[in-house]
Amino acid sequence: MSAKTTQPVTRVVLGIVALILIVVFGNLLVSSLGIGHRGVDFTENKVYTLSDGTKSILKELQAPVVIRYYASRSLPYIREDVKLHMRHVDDMLKEYTNLADGKVRVKNLDPQPDTDAEDSANLDGIQRVNESNLYFGLAVSCLDKTTTIPFLDPRDETMLEYHLSKAVAEVSATRKPVVGVMSAFDLEGAPAMMPGQPPTPGWVIYQQLKQSYEIRNLTMTPEKIDPKEIKVLLLFHPAGITPAAEFAVDQYVLQGGTVIACLDPYSVAAQMVGGGNPMMGGGGVAPTSTLPTLLKNWGVSFESSQVVADGSYATVMQGNRKAAAVLTLTKDAMPQKEDVITRALDSVTLFLPGAFTKTGGAGVSANTLIKTSENAGLVDPMRASQLDPSIATTMKREGHAFDLVLSLSGNFKSAFPDGKPTEPKPEGDAAKPEEKKPDSLKEATAPGNVFLIGDVDAFYDRFAYSVQNFGGMQMVSPINGNSSLLMNVIDQAAGSQYLIGARSRSATRRPFKVIQEMEDNFDKKVGAEIAKYREDEKAAIEKLQALQAEKSKLNDPIASPEQEATIKSVQKQQRDASKKVRDMEKGLQSQKDALTGRITLLNVAGMPFLVILFAIGLFIVRSTKTRAR
Repeated sequence: MSAKTTQPVTRVVLGIVALILIVVFGNLLVSSLGIGHRGVDFTENKVYTLSDGTKSILKELQAPVVIRYYASRSLPYIREDVKLHMRHVDDMLKEYTNLADGKVRVKNLDPQPDTDAEDSANLDGIQRVNESNLYFGLAVSCLDKTTTIPFLDPRDETMLEYHLSKAVAEVSATRKPVVGVMSAFDLEGAPAMMPGQPPTPGWVIYQQLKQSYEIRNLTMTPEKIDPKEIKVLLLFHPAGITPAAEFAVDQYVLQGGTVIACLDPYSVAAQMVGGGNPMMGGGGVAPTSTLPTLLKNWGVSFESSQVVADGSYATVMQGNRKAAAVLTLTKDAMPQKEDVITRALDSVTLFLPGAFTKTGGAGVSANTLIKTSENAGLVDPMRASQLDPSIATTMKREGHAFDLVLSLSGNFKSAFPDGKPTEPKPEGDAAKPEEKKPDSLKEATAPGNVFLIGDVDAFYDRFAYSVQNFGGMQMVSPINGNSSLLMNVIDQAAGSQYLIGARSRSATRRPFKVIQEMEDNFDKKVGAEIAKYREDEKAAIEKLQALQAEKSKLNDPIASPEQEATIKSVQKQQRDASKKVRDMEKGLQSQKDALTGRITLLNVAGMPFLVILFAIGLFIVRSTKTRAR
């Protein structure tokens, strides 16, 4: 009896021990084969899957890359968001090593006080968070090159893959591409004008470009631009560009060069950098920039006296103010679904942008990368810059979309068939004979590329980045897809398209489109009512003023019955219009509340309902099988 009782117990114990051994050795086997960190990613946009660009960078590595990963894991207290981000970094680095076929090696270091790991972290420039003595950064090395990510900010989690892939690409590249810059802004910054004054900081977007490219300032008056030397030409707010400078750009494009032109009809940034005359910008920079000769020749027109407003993509600013000329453009505004520049972008935000129109006749292909909706119109830039909320209800909608970002490519023709434009002669030189113009190209010798962006403010620090202090360090992170847009264009133009997919995971604003369309329809409907009311009010006021003028002539302080009736009529019109607008606003809010209620109901009750359905289905299947037996 005893043997019968103990035998099943022995078998259970042996079974448990065997199961534990299988799990342990199974984990060791999976880990040794390098497949333990692979899985299926069911998330939208595959946020946990490395991009094809990263895979290509790792595949093409010619020399081994060493990643020194500094993480203070032994601290007694680590913030929860930092702990979670450490796990994310751990998993991503394991994915990199799995995909690199032995070309990437990760050294995990815990920089405790007075250790070799701490000395190594300091030599690599890894920043320590003072109050917690935390080290959390990376140093990536290949041969004699090293690049550092001083601190892995948990708030910048969506950019982790881009930062890491960029670092690997930088240290493994033989030479940085050269980007030429022509700008009316001082993008690089400037030293202090006087002792004791702080220096003028450079633009963040410019500092990021310097990390990946060799930047060459060509000034606004280059004599010649050689495409063999300048890989990409960035025209960043070329305010006041001269015909001679446009000619240099023209000849560059005809030789197969690539131009990225960021233009602006009314730059807010120009009026914020240093104060000064608002009509001339902060540091004497004009708020308007265009390419008057080149655009016409390229088959494009640019509206440089008005800005674009769009009810469908209007942005709600602080204080719940609706800015119709600040456009948050979602996927629906990006018609080229497979273009590498916009494919992985969720949204970009443009501030008082200008409108491009394709006029044709240039013999080159023109593709729209970003455009407005058909509810867009052109408005006064001064009202738009003041965030006048009435623009949404009073603007004239044109009924067609405007182009905001364009791509042109093909064999361009010269905008200067007569050669370089003649400079105005100084006084007293009229008698001198004209010098013979050097030969210039009339036709393209190689296909060129031009990218046109109708806004500059989108890349200004205040509108593109969040700058915060974390443990005495200044941390910069994008607040929308604006910087990704420009960097994607430059990456593609410079031949570094591998980084595009990783960068475009930046955090972006995703507005509730259904509610936004409801609000836009409301604005159009109310706008017509308000316009009618204002016309009636204006006529009544004019009549009242005429009666008051007549009464003044008669020196009669007592209002006549006609005047009293008119005053009461105007007041009644105001009350009726206000009541009508309030009723319409209540109707809109009711629609929003109903929609929110339906969504909440689906979120709260949907999953339990699905579980119940699954349980009922499972019960029916099992019951059927039982009856069949």
